[in-house]
Order: sequence, then C-alpha cells, then structure tokens
Amino acid sequence: MKHFDFDKISIQEMSKDDMLLIIEALEYTGKANNIDDFLQLRENILIELSSLAELSQDQFLDYLKEETLSF
Repeated sequence: MKHFDFDKISIQEMSKDDMLLIIEALEYTGKANNIDDFLQLRENILIELSSLAELSQDQFLDYLKEETLSF
C-alpha cells in the first residue's frame, strides 16, 4: 500500500450536499455532546469555505441550504 503525505485535503470533488451534511453534523455532535473541538472544526471549515466563496458565513450556509433543497 502506498503512503501519501499531505497537509491539506482538496474539497473540489465534494458535493454541496456533503459539505452541508458535514457542517450540520459537526454542529449537532458538538452541541449534543458538549465537544468544543467539533464546534471549532465547523467554524474553521465555514471560515475557509465562505472566504473562498467571498460570502459571509451566514450567506454561505444559506447558499448551501438553497442549493441542496433545490434538487
């Protein structure tokens, strides 16, 4: 088996549905189990994605929700 060394993972191939699911799962699990690391990871992901999209975090979440509900 090949060993790959990487520091970052590309989200290029991830669907909007998967992105939203991960963000919501991190929030739910973090709040339900009082795990701050999950909430911080959710925040970090949102900061990066909303920055890439040049939107606020709330606008980005609204965009994802609209896109996933439109199918």
